[in-house]
Amino acid sequence: QVQLVESGGGLVQPGGSLRLSCTADGSDLSIYHMGWYRQAPGNQRELVADITRGGSPNYADSVKGRFIISRDNSKNTVYLQMNSLKPEDTAVYNCNGVGDSWLGVDSYGQGTQVTVSS
Repeated sequence: QVQLVESGGGLVQPGGSLRLSCTADGSDLSIYHMGWYRQAPGNQRELVADITRGGSPNYADSVKGRFIISRDNSKNTVYLQMNSLKPEDTAVYNCNGVGDSWLGVDSYGQGTQVTVSS
């Protein structure tokens, strides 16, 4: 069972930036197509960005041009650089696989809270 660990969230003012990190102890994330998901209170979890094994990124329209997903296989880490943050970006962010790389709900970590507020 792959156990994911997310970190890097916090409280930031609108227009600010944060960088989230996703790693896994004992499991090689480089073999997975990985994604960052978020869930705001009362909303369903949504995929905001994903990155293929080869490093090609994809973004939801709501974050395109503001978020950048990347991976460093030497550090076994997937990152989400979030710029120009908006209050509507407030959510708990988790990472997991995408498509045939989906790791299952039990692989979710505790997530990292991102709060955008003045």
